[in-house]
Amino acid sequence: MTSLEHHQVAYAQAVTSKRRRAWLGLLALTVCILISGQVAEISFSKLFQNIGSFTGYFVRIFHLENGQLVFTDFGEWFWGWKKWLVLMGETLLMAYVGTLLGAVAALVLCFFARKNITNNSVVVVASRRFLEFSRTVPEMVFALIFVVAFSLGPLPGVLALAIHTGGALGKLFAEVVENIDLKPVDGIVASGGTWLQKVRFGVLPQVASNFASYALLRFEINVRGAAVLGFVGAGGIGQTLLEVIRKFYYSDISALLVMIVVTVMLIDAITERVRYRLLGKEAKQ
Repeated sequence: MTSLEHHQVAYAQAVTSKRRRAWLGLLALTVCILISGQVAEISFSKLFQNIGSFTGYFVRIFHLENGQLVFTDFGEWFWGWKKWLVLMGETLLMAYVGTLLGAVAALVLCFFARKNITNNSVVVVASRRFLEFSRTVPEMVFALIFVVAFSLGPLPGVLALAIHTGGALGKLFAEVVENIDLKPVDGIVASGGTWLQKVRFGVLPQVASNFASYALLRFEINVRGAAVLGFVGAGGIGQTLLEVIRKFYYSDISALLVMIVVTVMLIDAITERVRYRLLGKEAKQ
């Protein structure tokens, strides 16, 4: 056997072995999915039998009561646009206030959660655990608790968003603080500066743009979250969306969904441009 033939045989064996491993991996994945479905009591037969009803529902929500497509009569489709815009504005305000309160809490706690800024290990551990708890518990759970405590309305949604946002942003802010250049901080400490002066003049100038960028990103997420929180009575357009879903007002469902999607897309586009500008300025500095 020549050297070329030897290489060709070795290459064919390597390809065959790679394909065998790929098929074995695919088989193992399939078995794991089937076992997981059985453990979770998922009926795959029911899934395939009713998949048509799922797609049929989306077909139905884009038809008016007279059977025509919703696009043929925008007046009929968006008959309640004035009321819905008010509710959409309420949802945006919930997201804004929740993000603002959460960002302020994260701004305070992030400095206590990093050892390069706070030397007290007890404070560092306590701050980290609190941030972990705040971001681990879903906003929906917080909203349900606050709805019981404060009744229906935007307040439970704002509080739920604020707590969860504080935990999520606190983690991101703390990671930014952990990667700062400590030379300005050491200089302030060496010249007799206090802890607040160290944070104000040594840390904040380095992290302000990233903090603002993360806060804007979280605002985008909270706009979507605020719409969902309405499902548990926490105010906003989500509460009306749940109502029309329960009453099978199909065209209203699609109208509200379109309004929410367009609003989120606009918020995403605006905040994305602002984030890029903030990060661009920081890069130039």
